Amino acid sequence: MDRQNWLQISSLLGSWLLAGQKLFAESAVFNEASLGQVRPEKVSDRLAMPQSRIQVPFHKADFGPDFCWGAASAAFQTEGAHEADGKSHSIWDTFTQRPGKIKTGEHAQVATDFYRRYPEDLALLQQMNMQHFRFSLAWSRLMPKGIGAVNAKGVDHYNRLIDHCLANGVTPWVTLYHWDLPQVLEDKGGWTNRDIVNWFGEYADFATRAFGDRVKQWMVLNEPMSFVGLGYQMGLHAPGRRGLHNFVPAAHHTVLAQAEGGRIVRRNVPGAEIGTTYSCSHVSPHRDTPADQLAAAKMDALVNRLFIEPALGMGYPQNLGILTRHLEKQIRPGDEANMAFAFDFIGVQNYFRLVAKHSWWLPGLLVEEVPAKKRGVPVNEMGMEVHPEGMYEMLKQFGSYNGIKKIVVTENGVCYPDRLHNNAVNDQGRIQFFQDYLVQVRRAKLEGVPVEGYFAWSLTDNFEWSEGYHPRFGLVYVDYATQQRYLKDSGRWFADFLA
Repeated sequence: MDRQNWLQISSLLGSWLLAGQKLFAESAVFNEASLGQVRPEKVSDRLAMPQSRIQVPFHKADFGPDFCWGAASAAFQTEGAHEADGKSHSIWDTFTQRPGKIKTGEHAQVATDFYRRYPEDLALLQQMNMQHFRFSLAWSRLMPKGIGAVNAKGVDHYNRLIDHCLANGVTPWVTLYHWDLPQVLEDKGGWTNRDIVNWFGEYADFATRAFGDRVKQWMVLNEPMSFVGLGYQMGLHAPGRRGLHNFVPAAHHTVLAQAEGGRIVRRNVPGAEIGTTYSCSHVSPHRDTPADQLAAAKMDALVNRLFIEPALGMGYPQNLGILTRHLEKQIRPGDEANMAFAFDFIGVQNYFRLVAKHSWWLPGLLVEEVPAKKRGVPVNEMGMEVHPEGMYEMLKQFGSYNGIKKIVVTENGVCYPDRLHNNAVNDQGRIQFFQDYLVQVRRAKLEGVPVEGYFAWSLTDNFEWSEGYHPRFGLVYVDYATQQRYLKDSGRWFADFLA
């Protein structure tokens, strides 16, 4: 590929990823004149924070007796204990040590100390009348060298966590990979090295054999577009690499790994329910014109379709031009069959929508994102649009694919400024957010979309990647200085709703 074509694709990916991924929005907007640079944006005047609770327009029974209600978390964001009991460093342990990579200069060496405090957090989950808990395994805690020798103390920890869940009537939903690749494997190329399909396969094989006798709900990957795009294209997440020469092979190897992981779970866990999760944002055209509609279709292909369609046996989206052709150049004999797997469910993770318009800025691609700040729409504390209808649109879009058996909303939540006062957090804006988004989940379900579960992000406040600890998404407030937990009013709302 010539330099100009690389520049076009790199710029387009950068613009969409900067606008379209929840975990590095950093309350900033993309500076189109300088790829990868951002400037701060004040969003306080547009925070979508209603001051009073409205009448709930639905009931728990409306979702059906078998609908799964729970909350989600991730190992690196909560566990802490970063070197305890034989754990090695992950790419995020390394990344947080690099100056300027974390907005607040913070790290997750302690995080919310979930490694030691999980009984307390699970008690709070039960207090909210939730019976399902999604968490991830730390690969570097189980296999400190990435492959080979197993760390018995890490295995013991997850055995205790899983057994504690089950003893208290909580169903564990386990994610195999939530972004924390062992650093020793990144030193060998990480997701850009085709060997990672085998490395991940070895790890998944061990984890499912170790815990599959008790864990039946498995998710292979968390948001591949996020960790590949932000980590291997933009350099804004771990491991901090940049460029299409990293993104393209990492994307293809991730597609192969998500399907291989599914096959391994199927082989090792009788009765398993196997899924994988995708970040997704409904893409609207800025204007009702053919040019903007085409721009929206291209953006949708990248942010929503790039990883799910290969899993469904459809190959890579064909409307990404040069990017499609270079992804297809990665395909070796046998890959096309190995890219597909019949997942039992798909995890939808939706937070905001994107708006696209035709632009001459990138000749040949002609796409530009219209930031929320330019549209004057309600936003959360990180400047992302609050748009409940986008949840409905994505459930309908993913539900329309042939081969989708079931959908679970595996993440949905919002960050607003939380204030602890008299041991309580009055977060009416978050309550309104959940009500509005659940209206759209119910709407899609009533129209025949097979959505069968909802996990709030997140159980507790936690380390929000490159944002540090400032954005709070939790149903439980964490005082990081004392590790004291306080159930927010939104958590109490769920307790009442699910009673």
